[in-house]
Amino acid sequence: MNLLLLSTSTIFGGNYLAYAKNDIQSFFAPKSKVLFVPFARPGGISNEEYTAKAKDFFKSIDIECKGANEFYSVLDAMNFAQGIFTGGGNTFLLLKTLYETGYYQAIKESVQDGMPYMGSSAGSNMAGLTIGTTNDMPIVYPPSFNAYSFLPFNLNPHYLDPIEGSTHMGETRETRINEFHHQNVQPVLGLREGSWLHRTGNNLVVKGEHSARLFQKDEAPIEIATGSNLNFLL
Repeated sequence: MNLLLLSTSTIFGGNYLAYAKNDIQSFFAPKSKVLFVPFARPGGISNEEYTAKAKDFFKSIDIECKGANEFYSVLDAMNFAQGIFTGGGNTFLLLKTLYETGYYQAIKESVQDGMPYMGSSAGSNMAGLTIGTTNDMPIVYPPSFNAYSFLPFNLNPHYLDPIEGSTHMGETRETRINEFHHQNVQPVLGLREGSWLHRTGNNLVVKGEHSARLFQKDEAPIEIATGSNLNFLL
């Protein structure tokens, strides 16, 4: 499989997808056609507006992009697609809509057959085993929490470290992931904003500005430096 899984679409002070522009450009074949999946947005921006934002970025790297919302059928969309990009938003809404529209199975099978898949935030969550480690609120109820299983573990994009000296009494991300491991066994990789995963076949690498944080049941979390491979998890 060919995967590019971004922690976020935009880092502070930057433009949409700009921080990973070079890797995105090399990930998709020159002049290829990318199908954008805009279904994660819960409000405030329409599918058309969200798709226009993705189109503007891909136009800047000479790649054609169309939104799933622009096609009459899933079949038409998948016949167009030479790559997939699923944008961020609410992961529960994204998964529910993927099931309802029929895109869930179509995308899963295409990517398993080798089609490049890129996600950001919620779109990256979809690459794991389940969406059980998303930061999002369950504003809708999908028929299942099962994600695509392109990776044999879960992701936690936008992973945040505790702020030293903070008086906030709520649970940290690490606490939440430990709670997840009281009920589940799969590893969880925390992706800090500005970092991403790149999988080519059986080679999986952490890339970007920051290290990742790996959580495994009944073990102390460990830092995975950028540039390191995670092949041992595959």
